[in-house]
Amino acid sequence: MAFYPQQPFYSPVIPFSGTIQGRLQEGKSVIISGRVLPGANRFHVNLQCGSRAGADVALHFNPRYDSNPGYVVTNTLQNSTWGQEERKYPTPFPQGSAFNLMILVGRDSYKIATNGSHFMEFRHRIPFAAVDTIHVNGTVEISSIAFQNPENYIPQMPFPPQYAVPPYGYPVPAPYPPPVVYSVPYKSIINGGLYPGRTIIIQGVINGGATRMTVNLRYRSGIALHYNPRFEENQVVRNSHMHEKWGSEERGGGMPFHRGQQFTLTIVCSPQGYNVSVNGNQVHTYNHRHGGLQEIDVLEVEGDLTLSSVMV
Repeated sequence: MAFYPQQPFYSPVIPFSGTIQGRLQEGKSVIISGRVLPGANRFHVNLQCGSRAGADVALHFNPRYDSNPGYVVTNTLQNSTWGQEERKYPTPFPQGSAFNLMILVGRDSYKIATNGSHFMEFRHRIPFAAVDTIHVNGTVEISSIAFQNPENYIPQMPFPPQYAVPPYGYPVPAPYPPPVVYSVPYKSIINGGLYPGRTIIIQGVINGGATRMTVNLRYRSGIALHYNPRFEENQVVRNSHMHEKWGSEERGGGMPFHRGQQFTLTIVCSPQGYNVSVNGNQVHTYNHRHGGLQEIDVLEVEGDLTLSSVMV
């Protein structure tokens, strides 16, 4: 049986509360795309344990603009009491700017990326399996809130009350499933195609004698993004294959991959194009040449590498 990802919330009215289907699990991502309003004073994104007023907040992500530079406050709310806040300067989201915020649920912490680059981690203070609601408020407008399950995720049945564990009364996370074995070349369907805010994360190791690797985002009759690190040339080539011919190559931006080393490749689809990060650092951008984003529904990974994880 196939399990389809939760459909995004598009252009929600702020303040907004929405249900996270299946709660959070390790490896699940929440991707928020929007714009900070000009003259904004603050806004927040909460991952909550319920939608009622006063519900516990497992992660409070709160950009503030009451000083220069602006900054981000992160915290938790538990039993109606705020914990010790953590601050990070400067905010990655200037007033009036568009942004992409991705929150990846790790085993020990939330890993937070902004505009395709790693920003910070926030260690769990409340079990992430208790989180079932996202809440957004403040001087911000949101274009989409999207969710991505880990590749091997199977939705869990609701937890009966007798399995709740004090002191939280929250359910115990399900046992971790066995790891998935990924073969190369790798091919996966992108359910629903691409849309602004959708993020693809590929992890693996470059082979010791590698000459090249390729990541393709395909549609029925072409390749929207051909991302091609070439180790013999020490650069990454980007291109599109449309109308049965290759377009003009884009090069430059450096070679962020190294033979024999692990990597995390993150491709964020934006309204303008693709933001590509490697190991938390944004290294390349590529403007859309094929405009029908929802038609781009196949991911291919080929070449001299070993895959350890793919999240689509």
